[in-house]
Amino acid sequence: MAFWQEAKLEPKRAFRFELSVAGLDTTIPKFLISKVNKPSFSISESEHKYLNHTFYYPGRMSWNDISFTIVDVISHTSDGTQAVMKMLEKAGYKIPTNEGETSTLSKARSVGALGKVIIRQIDSDGGKVEEWVLNNAWIKEAKFGDLDYGSEDMMNIEISLKYDNAYVNAYSKKLPSNAGGAN
Repeated sequence: MAFWQEAKLEPKRAFRFELSVAGLDTTIPKFLISKVNKPSFSISESEHKYLNHTFYYPGRMSWNDISFTIVDVISHTSDGTQAVMKMLEKAGYKIPTNEGETSTLSKARSVGALGKVIIRQIDSDGGKVEEWVLNNAWIKEAKFGDLDYGSEDMMNIEISLKYDNAYVNAYSKKLPSNAGGAN
């Protein structure tokens, strides 16, 4: 395992990340987001049988939902529950207070309410290592946590996002020429 002894070889670390969610009027502060899934995809398959053989062909690709966790805090400026509910309202949801209330959710408003969603992995200096951008992301599900007299855990909000597709930008870090380790 001599290759791990190279000082300039640094693995990406799971705890070095930022998730940027900045909607039209609402932003979830980066420091409140404690966990996020990176994008993933699935490809369906079609099979063709011929005599005693089966052949497989790739089908359609679809991007899987991602989820992230917000630590809910008591604050007039950083309340996670209020931020999520405000995004839901900006997406077009209105509590029906009378029979004339007919507005509904739309994709354009839902995407706008969430804004650009970027998952950024960073290095030890805070520099960009990798950046995932989710296109047309919207909130699919929100779970505001469980209350329990026997627990001392912090309250978390679990958010699931649906998106059309994603792309990744990779950033290479320039290392000094003397940064090599023992070979």
